[in-house]
Amino acid sequence: MSGHSTVERNGPSRRTAAVGAAAPSSPPPSSSTPSPASRASVPGRRRGGRISRLLGSSAVQGVLILVALVWITPLAGLLLSSMRSEQDNATDGWWTALADPSQLSLDNYTALLKDSGIGAAFWNTVLISVPTTVLVVVIAALAGYAFAWLEFPGRDGVFLVVVGLLVVPVQIGLLPVAKLFGAVGLFGTIAGVVLFHVAYGLPFAIFLLRNYFAEIPREMLEAARMDGGSEWRIFSRLVLPLGRPAIASLAIFQFLWVWNDMLVALLFADTASQPLTVALQSQMRQFGSNIGVLAPGAFLSLVVPLVVFFAFQRHFVQGVMAGSVK
Repeated sequence: MSGHSTVERNGPSRRTAAVGAAAPSSPPPSSSTPSPASRASVPGRRRGGRISRLLGSSAVQGVLILVALVWITPLAGLLLSSMRSEQDNATDGWWTALADPSQLSLDNYTALLKDSGIGAAFWNTVLISVPTTVLVVVIAALAGYAFAWLEFPGRDGVFLVVVGLLVVPVQIGLLPVAKLFGAVGLFGTIAGVVLFHVAYGLPFAIFLLRNYFAEIPREMLEAARMDGGSEWRIFSRLVLPLGRPAIASLAIFQFLWVWNDMLVALLFADTASQPLTVALQSQMRQFGSNIGVLAPGAFLSLVVPLVVFFAFQRHFVQGVMAGSVK
């Protein structure tokens, strides 16, 4: 009797154990199984790898070195010409300075910096280019975030107007804006030149940053909002760091456009507020082929954009590559 009850008590547990042993166990999830996000990024990584291999080939590197030499040769010629006397420049070419370094001196730069007109024009260029770049980047970043992630009445219509302004050439607005600035007292001032550049630089800047900010994953912004982050905190702590490559690229292009501009400054600036490009053009018109003034002035106008570009080169390359591997 006791044996029978023992069998009955142990029977179900044995059958359960047998069934558990016979039932195939489901395999644990493999950690090597790619997630949908990783599968989606595989083509981007493959394209990035192909680009890296292509740029790493010897033929492409040779072509890039050749292009760099072609681009640097005029720059080196301008630098050497700016450091030679006017008599040496009239006698032979700048390349003779490579064999005779005694021809080189800084007398032309000393005379250029002592020229009050060129020195004032250089600082006018700085006062025009830096505020313009800062205003365009700040306003475009705020507007780009608003157009990309904020809901407000008429958002799409206003953005279409901004895109439509991209096709408006600068020459159309020169005369009307000049009359407007003359009526309000801004014509011939640095502030007038800055406002004109800001107005015509904003459409492209807003369009560029809005498209870049729109690529940020929505889940990331929603998670920040769920954590209690305000729109300003999300913009300053999340969007701006993620958009740094695009912002740096925009800042470089905007600075170069304004620094090298002569058309707008030639019309809106007077003698006291003219930038370096207008001052050099005036020197050329007055003294003809005065290479002792034009060469150092042109190199001084060229070296500042080069310094700015190489200072932000890493962010610029990141911005270019970000659009090529998505």
